Amino acid sequence: QVQLVESGGGLVQPGGSLRLSCAASASIFEFNVMGWYRQAPGKERELVATIMRNSGTDYADSVKGRFTISRDNAKNTVYLQMNSLKPEDTAVYYCNAVIVVPSRVFWGQGTQVTVSS
Repeated sequence: QVQLVESGGGLVQPGGSLRLSCAASASIFEFNVMGWYRQAPGKERELVATIMRNSGTDYADSVKGRFTISRDNAKNTVYLQMNSLKPEDTAVYYCNAVIVVPSRVFWGQGTQVTVSS
């Protein structure tokens, strides 16, 4: 069973930065897509950013230009660099990994990000 372990969350002031890490227990080459999702209190989980096996990336409109997803294949780790943070970015951030064939989806346990003055 693949494990995904997130780290790097915390409390930051508006305008600040954080870098989240997602360490996988297996080679991240196994996954077709890896991504970050977030869930704020009382809201549904939403997609933040994805990175493909070929390193192609995609972002939610709300984070474009502020967040950057990247991967380090040697460390089996995916990162989310978050800049210019806003209070509305406050949420639990989850790492996600997908294998298309056979279809399998893995989730991390989540890391809390709080943006507040």
